[in-house]
Amino acid sequence: MLRRFQVPFTYLTNCRLTDPEFERGVKDFLAVCNVVKVFRSTRILQIGPRPFDFWSTMCNEGELLEKFHIQLSPVPLPELTAQVKRAKEEGVEVKAVMDYCKEHMHICVTEEQLENIAALKVSMRRLADQYGCNAVAIQCWNALQGELGIMPCAANALLNEEGLPVVCETDIHGAITAVLVEAADLNRTPSFFADWTVRHPDNENGELLQHCGPWPLSCAGEKPTIGMPLAFDYPGAVEAEAKHGLVTLCRFDGDNGAYSLLLGTAKGIDGPYTKGTYLWVEVENWKRLEAKLVEGPYIHHCVGIHRDVVPVLFEACKYLGITPDLYDNNEEQVKAYLRAE
Repeated sequence: MLRRFQVPFTYLTNCRLTDPEFERGVKDFLAVCNVVKVFRSTRILQIGPRPFDFWSTMCNEGELLEKFHIQLSPVPLPELTAQVKRAKEEGVEVKAVMDYCKEHMHICVTEEQLENIAALKVSMRRLADQYGCNAVAIQCWNALQGELGIMPCAANALLNEEGLPVVCETDIHGAITAVLVEAADLNRTPSFFADWTVRHPDNENGELLQHCGPWPLSCAGEKPTIGMPLAFDYPGAVEAEAKHGLVTLCRFDGDNGAYSLLLGTAKGIDGPYTKGTYLWVEVENWKRLEAKLVEGPYIHHCVGIHRDVVPVLFEACKYLGITPDLYDNNEEQVKAYLRAE
């Protein structure tokens, strides 16, 4: 009957209530339901337009609404900077954020710069609450630096740590990806927003995931530092190597009306030091993954999480109307896991 009415469904293998397959199957299905619920009720705070050069982060706002019920709440940068000024005048929340930073991070910026970072964090949270948003995409350069004299990376990191995904370069699809992966883990673990950058110097299947510093503090394998970014002359970036271990890497993207979800796993490995927040990872077959990235519809951004949520996201795709795209080429293994084999 479900098939006749084209209703997607999830099958839990025949088992006893006391079997581990039953418990795992129910928990995984609850996570799938959480992904679908969050995806269909997502509203993203869009702070500023995409940077001029970033054709890659272009999105179809109308199509996202019509296909997936995903809404955007665009606000101009002056609305954000007005909030920053108000937060600094009030002072209480800003001081609490500054104290938190001093306790949990090495501070390599001035007191005034730290105040601006804290005020920016408070302001983005207020705007997200005001507009009912569960994720943020911000134009992190260049206009913001002229207004506040800082990069927003550390403020982004603080909000990511709180469970409000914030992504860079007004990447709407990146924000959607972050919402998906965190929902797949029942919002227990914050995600990190990264660039695919360069190949590992010694590992043929190794790649550097890096960004100026928006990754959540709990993602770090060391005490993070607030300092200078790699490629800009303004302070406010976070520096720390992420902890190693298994990670899921994911990217929701689409063009010409077709949307898919690139997903798979990787493991953190040792590699050369670099600025910003970073993690060297090893995948099963880098060339296969690289071809998917270059041929699209995916871009240079991805979202990682220190959990294996691939089966949950794969199963959720049937309810979301998007195509799962497994870069590990392991669809049968994922289906076997879902069958509790």
